[in-house]
Order: sequence, then C-alpha cells, then structure tokens
Amino acid sequence: MSDARGIGLGMSILAWGALLLLLSWFAAEVLHLQRNPNPQVAVSRDATGVPEVRLVRNRAGHYVATGKINGSTVTFLLDTGATDVAIDARQAQSLSLQRGAPVTVTTANGKVRGWRTLLRKVQLGAIELTAVPATIVPELDGEVLLGMSFLKRLTLIQRGRELVLRQE
Repeated sequence: MSDARGIGLGMSILAWGALLLLLSWFAAEVLHLQRNPNPQVAVSRDATGVPEVRLVRNRAGHYVATGKINGSTVTFLLDTGATDVAIDARQAQSLSLQRGAPVTVTTANGKVRGWRTLLRKVQLGAIELTAVPATIVPELDGEVLLGMSFLKRLTLIQRGRELVLRQE
C-alpha cells in the first residue's frame, strides 16, 4: 500500500508541476501579446494593389510589430521622433551590420555615440523598402526603433487604436 501512495504522491506532484509550467507559459504569451499585439502583421491591398499594413496599439499606447531587417526577424517600436531606424548595438552585431561614420545621438537618456549604417531591406508585413538609413545605438535594450528614415516613405493614417501604413 505504501508503494501505491508513493506513486500517487509522485503523480500528484508531477501533475501540479505540469499545471504550473503550463500556466507560466500561458502568462508569458499573454504578456508578450500585450507588449506586441502585432506578431503577425495584418496586410491588405487597396483598390490599386498598393500594400497596406494595419497595426493595433499596445496597452501602453505604442505601435509594436514584428518585421524583418535584411531577412532576420526583429520587433519594431514605431517612433516618429527618431530620425533614422535605430538599432541596439548587440542586435546590430547579430545582424552583421557594419558600423559606419560615428555620430552623436540624442536619446531620452542624453547624448551617446552611435554609428551610421545602411539596411539593405526592411520589411513590415507586405511593405518592403530597400536602402534604409539607420543608426547603431548602444544600450537600446534590444529595441529596434522604426524611425522616419523608413516611415517618411509611407502614408500613415491613425484611426482610434489602429494605424494604417501604406506604401506609395
């Protein structure tokens, strides 16, 4: 009988552990979707075939979306206050981006040294732009700020909690 109790106790502990693991995974997914509600970017085409991307704001009021730089998946934070696309130095290294001319960049934390670079291709859903100027900035915490060097080549229309980007 004690062997049966031991097996039963072991199975109970295993079941509770599996339940906690499942709940942790679910909570992590919910938090990720709250940060980036656009992991799969909604794409459509207008009557003339021009691609449009629709993004939903996250709970903080920001537009965050999954996209690609030179074919590698990244998470973008749209930032109309950023002159260029700004890439964290560690992420730039993982994307094999070359550091160009040094520049001084003004950030929310003050002035820092950065480096110019050029992105071969930037994709956000069906929108694909080539030769996009960017700046490599240390310590952006892995963020890629999708700045005006990309956004100024699009039409942006904001309606409520949604932002429509149209490639002209």
